[in-house]
Amino acid sequence: MQFIKSNINIDFIGKRKIAFGISLGMILISILSLILHGGPRYGVDFAGGTLIQIKFQEPVSVKKIKAGLRKVNLGKSSVQLFGSKRENEYLIRTDRSVMSIQGFSSEIAEALKLSTGKDVEIRRIEMVGPQVGKDLREKALFAMFYALLFITIYISGRFELKWFTSGGMTAGLIGAVYLLSLFDVSIPFLMAAALVVALFLFWVLDLKYAMGAIVALIHDVLITVGIFSIFDKEFTLPIIAALLTIIGYSLNDTIIVFDRIRENSRKYPRNPLHFIINRSVNETLSRTILTSLTTLIVVVSLFVLGGGIIHDFAFAMMVGVIVGTYSSIYVASPVIIALGQRTKRS
Repeated sequence: MQFIKSNINIDFIGKRKIAFGISLGMILISILSLILHGGPRYGVDFAGGTLIQIKFQEPVSVKKIKAGLRKVNLGKSSVQLFGSKRENEYLIRTDRSVMSIQGFSSEIAEALKLSTGKDVEIRRIEMVGPQVGKDLREKALFAMFYALLFITIYISGRFELKWFTSGGMTAGLIGAVYLLSLFDVSIPFLMAAALVVALFLFWVLDLKYAMGAIVALIHDVLITVGIFSIFDKEFTLPIIAALLTIIGYSLNDTIIVFDRIRENSRKYPRNPLHFIINRSVNETLSRTILTSLTTLIVVVSLFVLGGGIIHDFAFAMMVGVIVGTYSSIYVASPVIIALGQRTKRS
């Protein structure tokens, strides 16, 4: 079955300014949402505290649950419905860390039974200390940062044969970040500054393919994080796993397009870069859409049928697949054109 005709010729590159405007708008909205919310809403994994999942056999009001929590000094805890209403499950989040799960579980169960008049099942209790949460938060940032930098070595080496240039730049950035992290420097600020420096170096060293890939990946992660902020969803370790998966997925799409650009550059050496890139995007369009659709079907199935535990992970993957497909077509390749035009002018 031929999903898209082989001779299709959509002018993607001609619409790149409109696409850049849409991307810039989405990124600004994401940043604005993060500022208004005071940053991402960290879950227990990163903020520290205790997460309790409970289940009743019959419907119970949140007010009665909170009344029971006040009896065990958890009056400031947040309580929310978990899953569908008919399951009668709730999540309790508190910044209090406890030492003994067994004693704490019995105390909670007894207090909730008295306040609601119904038996309660404590399904899980997760506890993370504030220092552990901070360490996990920093390690998650380092994981994404190092993933992006090592990707640049591969992209530059494979498509531009600049292994030593990109490798030396990456080693220098990693060394500088590591040394500064030993001092009392804000890790999020350090990561942001290092990425800005990396993008500047890509521009100066004319690493066109690496620049295109990294700009697209930063675009995908920023918009996904922004949508999580807009919907006020929590950031937990599974969400970091989803972001790293999105990076890999989006990069795979981008590499397919880049590979075709390299082939067509040899095939049509006299044609302008604008023509070569547009033709390459059109030639890989069928594969890109089919891959994205099949992946999206699986992720949507997880989102609808996977239950509350995997709900946010599946949501992040849904957003990432859509945004990643868009960026492979409208962000990564046009960046190569922008750098190519700069090289010609110079």
